[in-house]
Amino acid sequence: MATTSNPPPTERPPGARLDPRQSAPSRRQIGVPLPAHSRRKLAGRSAIVALVLLAAITGSLAGLTLVYSFNLPQIQDLEHYKPSTITDLYDRKGRIVGSFALERREVVAYDGFAPVLRQAVISIEDKNFESHWGINVFRVAGAAWHDIRSHGRAQGASTLTMQLARNLFLSSDRTAMRKVQEAYLAVQIERAFTKEQIFTLYGNQIYLGSGNYGFEAASEYFFSKHVRDLTLTEAALLAGLPKGPVAFSPVLNPERALRRRNVVLSEMESDGKITHAQAEAARNAPLGLNMALPVGLAAPWFQDAVREELDKRFGTEEVHEDGLRVDTTLDLDLQNVANRAVVDGVAAYERRHGWRSKLENVLAGDVTLDNYRHPDWAVLASPGDYVHALVTRVLPLEVHARIGPPGQPGSEVVLLPADWQWTGVRYGDALAKPGDIIYLRIAAATESSAHRASLEQDSGTQGALMAIDNTSGDVLAMVGGRDYAVSVFNRATQAERQTGSSFKPYVYTAAVEDGVKPTDIIVDGPVRFGSYVPHNYENDYKGAMTIANAFAESRNIPALKLAARLGIRKVIDMAHRFGVTSNIPPYLPVALGAVEITLQEQVASYAVFPNDGVRVAPHLIRKVSNADGITLWQETPAVDQVLDQQTARTMMTLLRGVIAHGTGVAAAQLNHPLGGKTGTTSGFTDAWFLGFSPSITCGVWVGNDSRESLGEKETGAATALPIWINFMRAAIAGKDNEQFPGDEDVAPSADRSAFPSSP
Repeated sequence: MATTSNPPPTERPPGARLDPRQSAPSRRQIGVPLPAHSRRKLAGRSAIVALVLLAAITGSLAGLTLVYSFNLPQIQDLEHYKPSTITDLYDRKGRIVGSFALERREVVAYDGFAPVLRQAVISIEDKNFESHWGINVFRVAGAAWHDIRSHGRAQGASTLTMQLARNLFLSSDRTAMRKVQEAYLAVQIERAFTKEQIFTLYGNQIYLGSGNYGFEAASEYFFSKHVRDLTLTEAALLAGLPKGPVAFSPVLNPERALRRRNVVLSEMESDGKITHAQAEAARNAPLGLNMALPVGLAAPWFQDAVREELDKRFGTEEVHEDGLRVDTTLDLDLQNVANRAVVDGVAAYERRHGWRSKLENVLAGDVTLDNYRHPDWAVLASPGDYVHALVTRVLPLEVHARIGPPGQPGSEVVLLPADWQWTGVRYGDALAKPGDIIYLRIAAATESSAHRASLEQDSGTQGALMAIDNTSGDVLAMVGGRDYAVSVFNRATQAERQTGSSFKPYVYTAAVEDGVKPTDIIVDGPVRFGSYVPHNYENDYKGAMTIANAFAESRNIPALKLAARLGIRKVIDMAHRFGVTSNIPPYLPVALGAVEITLQEQVASYAVFPNDGVRVAPHLIRKVSNADGITLWQETPAVDQVLDQQTARTMMTLLRGVIAHGTGVAAAQLNHPLGGKTGTTSGFTDAWFLGFSPSITCGVWVGNDSRESLGEKETGAATALPIWINFMRAAIAGKDNEQFPGDEDVAPSADRSAFPSSP
């Protein structure tokens, strides 16, 4: 029987070397345990490696923190932080006139935020806000893991505190450096401030779209209410906006805004902040926006002038960001009267000249009836307002138009034949067609859901008005044109126009200073000055007449004779003494107003007469205070003695005669001490009236920017004076006992003695 045995091991010949590729099996391979001292040595090495790695990581993080925190703002600065707020303008009676800011923001305290809004914001933005120390480590880890798996940056991990740090101090760049800085600042903020303080800063700082910063401004914009009064659905809508103010805007993207709001409601439900029933009812509710259009600005040209002056004095940044209080000189009541007087006066002028049927049609290119927007529609039109409208449908006996975006409440307007009867056009379809822009005066009454309105005309004719307090120089009212939405150019302060006969007071003042008296006789007859042969407006001559009557009736020949006798340079010097800054050429026709001056300069000049010869520079601002109520600047207007008292009072005799029985006699209906002067330029391109009571001086100008003629016989008395009368009727109300300087020393009948009948 055969047997098997293991082959003998191969013997290594003497001197043979081991193959280096061969090695003896390790103890672990053959199952032999390591000795205890070897195990301790291996563990020590592992610990050293771990410590080295931990030290490297810690050192790297410390180094990164040191590098990225270099030049970061000091958190202590937040203790004195004041967010950019709105600068408000107030009239002389403390009523708000307007405001301006780079960021629309209203700062409120912690208790000013509705509790339901605070809960909504925390549920959707930072569930652990009350417990974390600035950074939510678990949220950061989860977001990082999600980003790694999705190869993107879909998940955010910023806490409210980190968002606050970014909004206050950092850019919006999505970089690792910014994230480290953001986290570092968040930790510092948490160490320095309470949770209530942090939420208050966040709630006033965050951008929420449409130019609104902070929840108070957004609440007023979207819902026309304070943030403390928000309902659940409203709070949820606002809480969803920080993630994407444009993407989730209820105005630009209402469907996405609704879905985002419902996500917030679901998060609030899961957090136990609201019940399922509350969440379900809110999810089924509409957006509920209540975006009331701003009421028409009462004094837009005045506000622009104030802004320009503040920018020059304080700088644009401080004016638009520091929330100043500006107490202005404006009287809001008189401003509203001035607005209405100008537009009513120009509308009356337009009707006198008949329907011109020159309507612009906007339906061209990409413009449709649904997408057209007119600048007038940026503010809410009220009964009595004049507004441009888009014709949408025309029938023989009806014209339908719109004064706002489609679907906006109160935007539909209907005109019936009585509303356009003055045009002489019988049927509506012969008057206008869809796409035409028409000019309307909104009526108080409504027909069904549409406004009634009367058809007006806007041919481009403009009007301007300015009124000042005689003794203080306060600008009480300013109208720079017919429609600010169409043209922001300020014709009260920026337009230089020929003055016509309203320049004659400078001529007569120089003559009075030279010794001429109101009772002196001057001949109104044919005359020649070299090649210049002037004539009167009426193309007639009255012969010998008193200086007083020549002035009251605005005769041209007497004014030219006085200017020639004095020398035209003396007349020009007199105008400059009154504050006129125009460069006036030394030609005799200047005496009849062949010179361009602003309405503002004219008004300031005329105020010298009732002020006993003293000129007080017109000004718009009384006082500027900061947010803490500290006065930063107070206006001290320049005061100059232009005329002596006797000259001023003699000129008052002449100027009052214009109202008593001269070209301004229509103003006598006011039964009040008044003085003034008409002005009409050659070709009827400019119509003026400048006049005053003992307390207020007002000037009115009417004309075309193109300098086209206003039309035959559109004089200062016919065109500008009615506007002046309508304004002054309100300006003198309740001032029955006021008198001009010196009136108390003169018998009531003595004033007319200076005006004997002309021969």
